[in-house]
Amino acid sequence: MRVQCDAMAGNTFGEVFRVTTFGESHGEGLGCVIDGCPAGLEIDTKFLQDELDRRRPGAAGNAAVTARKEADKAEIFSGLFEGKTTGTPITIVIRNTNQHSGDYSAIKDCYRPGHADFSYHEKYGIRDYRGGGRSSGRETCARVAAGAIAKLFLAAKGISITAYTLQAAGISCKTVNPAEKENNPLRAADSEAAKEMQARIEALRVKGDSAGGIIECVVTGVAAGLGEPVFDKLDAVLAHAMLSIGAVKGIEFGSGFGTAALTGSENNDAMRIQDGKPAFLSNHAGGILGGISRGDDIVFRMAVKPVPSIFSTQQTITTGNEETEIKIAGRHDVCLCPRVVPVVEAMTAITLADMLLRDRAARM
Repeated sequence: MRVQCDAMAGNTFGEVFRVTTFGESHGEGLGCVIDGCPAGLEIDTKFLQDELDRRRPGAAGNAAVTARKEADKAEIFSGLFEGKTTGTPITIVIRNTNQHSGDYSAIKDCYRPGHADFSYHEKYGIRDYRGGGRSSGRETCARVAAGAIAKLFLAAKGISITAYTLQAAGISCKTVNPAEKENNPLRAADSEAAKEMQARIEALRVKGDSAGGIIECVVTGVAAGLGEPVFDKLDAVLAHAMLSIGAVKGIEFGSGFGTAALTGSENNDAMRIQDGKPAFLSNHAGGILGGISRGDDIVFRMAVKPVPSIFSTQQTITTGNEETEIKIAGRHDVCLCPRVVPVVEAMTAITLADMLLRDRAARM
């Protein structure tokens, strides 16, 4: 028996606006507990459900996503009275109704390549083989529910968050118009490029393979001065939030890795006074300096790995350390980007809500 020293055990995010998620992909359901949300916030339950609908599986006519169909209906158990937050913990539950656990019986003793099966078993000595259990991407529905509450809190302060697919299956957006993201199944910022993405993803699906991509996120309305010094820099905490999403394998802010090829004179964002206020003439920094927001758009991008559940024969080993081959059955995404977009927005919202509440103690 192992004793867990960390009381949070990695399932809680945030210092003041604290979100704990629970549940497994093939269990009874999943959910979240939000503690620290200020009292008096009006909760639009339709908005909450709309956010969950953006992430949920089973979108018709989309070659990129799984055929698993879940209603993902949000049930609010606590923390609201007469439509407003009471300042007490908000509990939201999303029940599983369409899990096919039998799809995993034949491979329960095998480690699926690209999944967390091996590492979870090494850590805990036990694992839920049904869809990965806690490590499944389905856990993110709880994050989206919590993120919806955070978005409502931020909207009251004039802050908006927009994420979209910038690249998928090797196809990049030729133009970037965030308003296009809900007009195509890839949630791409270019609907014409999205058609090419969809065609390539369909071809990969037929071959039994999968694809990755890049998601960009833009935050507007954040005033200068948000972020904590040294270890809790705003970009550091955002990076923590994004890399906690299972499919995300890299992140960059502003010009990111491109800055390595620039000179200081090219990379520095010059400043002038515009309309009587400080303004930056470029945004190589992605809206953050010294880990603190500077008042313009916060911009970052994430690399999303290809879906590891592919319908091709792969080499692996068993839990008994025997070499074998595996062919995964079931219902799986082919490209995660369209469903990761709302998760990125949710984790960004949770991070900013927490940072805003922490910032209240920064000065008189």
